[in-house]
Amino acid sequence: MPTLSDLGHLPKRLVLGRAVRSDRLGESLLPKRYALPIFASDPLSSVAYATQEILIVLTLAGTAYLFLTPWLAALVVVLLGVLVLSYRQVVRAYPSGGGDYEVARQNHGPFAALVVASALLVDYVLTVAVSVSAGTDNIISAFPELAEHRVAIAVGLVGLLAALNLRGLRESGRAFAVPTYLFVTAILLMVATGLVRYFVTDAGLVAESAAYGVEPAPGYGEMGALALVLLALRAFASGCTALTGVEAIANGVPAFKPPKSRNAATTLTWMGGIAAVMFLGVSSLALLADVKYVEDACELTGFADCETEPQRTVIAQLAAATFGGDTSVGFFAVQAGTALVLILAANTAFNGFPLLGSVLAQDRYMPRQLHTRGDKLAYSNGILLLAGFAMLLIVAFDADVSRLVQLYIVGVFTAFTIGQWGMVRHWNRERSLESDPAVLARIRRSQAINLVGGTITSVVLVIIVVTKFTHGAWLVLVSMPLLIGLMKAIHRHYSNVSAQLVPDAETRMLPSKVHAVVLVSKVHKPTLRALAFARATRPDELTALTVNVDDAEVRALQADWERYDIPVPLTVLESPFREVTRPVVDFVKSIRRNSPRELVVVFVPQYVVGHWWENVLHNQSALRLRARLQFQPGVMITTVPWQLQSSIGRDAREDRSAPGDLRRGYTDDVDATPYG
Repeated sequence: MPTLSDLGHLPKRLVLGRAVRSDRLGESLLPKRYALPIFASDPLSSVAYATQEILIVLTLAGTAYLFLTPWLAALVVVLLGVLVLSYRQVVRAYPSGGGDYEVARQNHGPFAALVVASALLVDYVLTVAVSVSAGTDNIISAFPELAEHRVAIAVGLVGLLAALNLRGLRESGRAFAVPTYLFVTAILLMVATGLVRYFVTDAGLVAESAAYGVEPAPGYGEMGALALVLLALRAFASGCTALTGVEAIANGVPAFKPPKSRNAATTLTWMGGIAAVMFLGVSSLALLADVKYVEDACELTGFADCETEPQRTVIAQLAAATFGGDTSVGFFAVQAGTALVLILAANTAFNGFPLLGSVLAQDRYMPRQLHTRGDKLAYSNGILLLAGFAMLLIVAFDADVSRLVQLYIVGVFTAFTIGQWGMVRHWNRERSLESDPAVLARIRRSQAINLVGGTITSVVLVIIVVTKFTHGAWLVLVSMPLLIGLMKAIHRHYSNVSAQLVPDAETRMLPSKVHAVVLVSKVHKPTLRALAFARATRPDELTALTVNVDDAEVRALQADWERYDIPVPLTVLESPFREVTRPVVDFVKSIRRNSPRELVVVFVPQYVVGHWWENVLHNQSALRLRARLQFQPGVMITTVPWQLQSSIGRDAREDRSAPGDLRRGYTDDVDATPYG
């Protein structure tokens, strides 16, 4: 029959499944077919909203400049190719994981590494918020009646993603593979069908928004050459959202099956090629179908119900135009694939954030708990932390993609830039150590690739900061220094603690003598056992101690003490204000004050109960006392347990708990004590 403890663990087991032994870690390593959907779902899925973000910016000036869409998309694809080539060098040079953080730490020093870490941590949180919000938009495009539940749907989806990732890499890989490949197939089929429909058949390709007009925003009506350049640069910066997540494969090299570096480099190439084809295809179709998309639907002239009816996403409009309306099988297939992959694209962050957190924890810039693997060998604490921050962002920004995306990509391009220049330094160092002409030629080629990558990403970073600063990017630029300060404070704390714990002569010195103090509330079995244990340690002095908070009870205790002929004198501390903790602490302090080298061992009798509700039926004064005593130097606290009938057999039941439960706090610690 299941116990209360078993039932308490049931929800955890339903979410996570059975715990996995540490020696099975190698079984969770990923083949390329699973690594692609896990680590590359973010850049692949960004096809669903990157073109849309370009259109939002260009339509600020009306529809006259929408012809720039495919050209800007082509520039983004060129940048994608440069980044793929650059990160192929990173995964080969630094196969231990850590990506740009590791590159910066090795080549620029700790501060640059912290800048990269803060940028990536912020961007991972935004990746989850933006991807899930965009996925929610596509769900609403198919089912407009769900629009009022936007935030609740997005938050629930983040919770579901966290649960899937807590089950471990291999199981989440299977969960994400099918939707990712479905999305890629659906988009490629839509692009091919749309191009055939436009160029080969007479059916035409007309989006539902083609007939709408767009009034230029104030100040964008008549633009000079400089204003047009700034508009194009801002649209290009928005389109660069297609590049987020490229670095995730470099961060996740340790999760690949051997040969790790080669498999990671191959997966990077697959990701770049697929993303480039899809992004160019969607951007071209959007131009051919005359898609209009604005930040606020009421900016579309001719949109009858802009106040109540949500504007369909660009992907939804293209699917309807390509497959013959919003009731066709093709439309729902594209929408289903897009919604699923956008939601699951957050998995890139759910893998990158915990891995980076683990590396930072190992370097003592984050709490050590982030370096601990959970029941399914995933970094559970990092997953939960990421999910919590993403949910806060979604609630704060009402799951609005257009608002969230303004915060996006500043962090990731900061990491790109620092990482690429770090690789240039890395190859300089390698060149100085190498004399083989063939190897030197390869090093020069790799350095040239990273030099080009660093130059281009630096320019793009400046463009992004300038064009997005007043639109929300300032929040990221403020958050990053705060994170850096927090990480430095954590590192300083760990360093101070390490310095304090270095063994010295004083810590190896034996105490001059041992003074045992047994806390007494009444004469019963737990007290007598504590006294017996204290006597068995053969202390130099032994004191049985009680506090007088009630004269009648103390007189009864003294009478019992004499009646049982206990061979230890009973010391009574007076407490006119009926306090227990302060008189005992003062008594212990007085012993240490009179003899600083004396060790004081305080024995505390304790009930061990079998049911959680029994804890509240006993006085908690000894808990407060232990909490105070632990801050006193030269004092040890020894708990003497007394098992009540309800606890009999509890150890056998607890043996069925999962490995690591005690370490993570899944245990029924006893709070009640018979003292006080």
